[in-house]
Amino acid sequence: MGTVILRLLWVLFGSFVAISLALWVTQANSPLLLASLGGTTLFLFVLTTAPAAQPRAVFGAHIIASLIGIVAYQLFGDAFWVYVIALVATIGVLLLVRCIHPPAGANPLIMIQAHASFTHLGITVLVGVTAIFIVAYVWSRLGVGVRKYPVSWTQPSPPSLTWSIWELK
Repeated sequence: MGTVILRLLWVLFGSFVAISLALWVTQANSPLLLASLGGTTLFLFVLTTAPAAQPRAVFGAHIIASLIGIVAYQLFGDAFWVYVIALVATIGVLLLVRCIHPPAGANPLIMIQAHASFTHLGITVLVGVTAIFIVAYVWSRLGVGVRKYPVSWTQPSPPSLTWSIWELK
């Protein structure tokens, strides 16, 4: 039981450091611009071995989803239908390129709501994701008896071309 509590405290402290660093380095006007990074922190510190936690999925999904939201807002504004189309387009593109990272699914909605520009993609999204990634990478190497992150730099998410986690083997 002591090992579990020690591991829990290690994960919580690492998560605290990661999200604090992400918020600090981006100097985001609103932490809501980084709301999806809360879920990313959970994936990188708790679900470390999941395909959706690997760098290809984390970086790919955040960049693609944010870009779709920014382009949708820049072209069409922030009407209700723009949110819907941007999210559906994001799901489709992420499935096709096999870069599913669930927290990034919020990014098109966040970018539209924030009336984000292309500078948000680099200054807020990429810097925030990179900060969390670096802390998770280093943290996993400092922990005792912990699996090193990442498990695979290029693992697709989902691993199957049918996108199903329920398919029969």
